[in-house]
Amino acid sequence: MSAESSNLSNIEHRAVIKYFVKKGKTPKEIFEDMVSVLQESAPSYTMVKKWARLFQQGRESCEDDHRPGRPVTVVTEENFRKIEKLVLAERRIKL
Repeated sequence: MSAESSNLSNIEHRAVIKYFVKKGKTPKEIFEDMVSVLQESAPSYTMVKKWARLFQQGRESCEDDHRPGRPVTVVTEENFRKIEKLVLAERRIKL
């Protein structure tokens, strides 16, 4: 396997972990198997343990859970222009 093809995304790592959990492998066995194939691009043992536990508890999704916080769409061109207009109109305004 070439170095390029062994670089998997986090979701692909999790899918492999999920597969091995369903086959009954332990986190240690999964980690050792992934390191033997993926070498340095393998996930850490801590991550393998975490995701193996989640899949053993019944989790099906390999995607990250949604995290609360400010949505990316808060910074829009429209908002930027409104604030710029306010600042230019009243130079003493503080943000």
